[in-house]
Amino acid sequence: MNAIITGATKGIGKAIAIKLAEQGYDLALCSRNLEELEEFRASLQYTGADIMIHKTDCSLKAEVYAFCESVNASFEKVDVLVNNAGVFLPGMVLDEPDEQYESQLDLNLNAVYYLSKFFGKMMRTQSSGHIFNICSVASKQNVENAGSYSVTKAALLSLNHVFREELSKYGVKVSAILPGSTLTSSWEGTSIPHERFVQPEDIANTILGILNLSAGVNVDEVTLKPLQF
Repeated sequence: MNAIITGATKGIGKAIAIKLAEQGYDLALCSRNLEELEEFRASLQYTGADIMIHKTDCSLKAEVYAFCESVNASFEKVDVLVNNAGVFLPGMVLDEPDEQYESQLDLNLNAVYYLSKFFGKMMRTQSSGHIFNICSVASKQNVENAGSYSVTKAALLSLNHVFREELSKYGVKVSAILPGSTLTSSWEGTSIPHERFVQPEDIANTILGILNLSAGVNVDEVTLKPLQF
């Protein structure tokens, strides 16, 4: 089984990569930092997984497609795509520079469009596969002081639904994961106890659980929120 994970060296993406490698998946991983990719690949040697890495800035269309072509040259079949790469930039829409909206749009939405379209076509041809889109609770409810982020994540959930509708008739599954406050580098330095957050491993375990369901069922979306926050 082959899985692709974007933004794979930190937080949610890293937890998912570890979990899938331990379950016997071969991986194609990308992030913007090649040194971190190499170190992470080395740390996964114990799993026996074949792991290809590609330095990729997913906010840049040309680099996204270069990653796609590299994966296509390495994998004859793609079983899982996890669109995890994203960015959160706080700010009020009325006051933020245009570039703040545009950068979040490029990474949180456009990259997912390009990746899902490229590998969705492969999955359509092979009549199998599963795409996971890491959305957010902000996909359904605006987050204070994060207007542009909320807009891009709401659009991502809509895109998820469109791909699910188009691909389901070919036996391809598409699922949205909507985490609440998750313990990633975005919360570095917080005084909130770590155990009160959603853990990246919770999301990895959720994805693995979905992958282990029967062939005839699709999980449309899952929301994970802290119990007390």
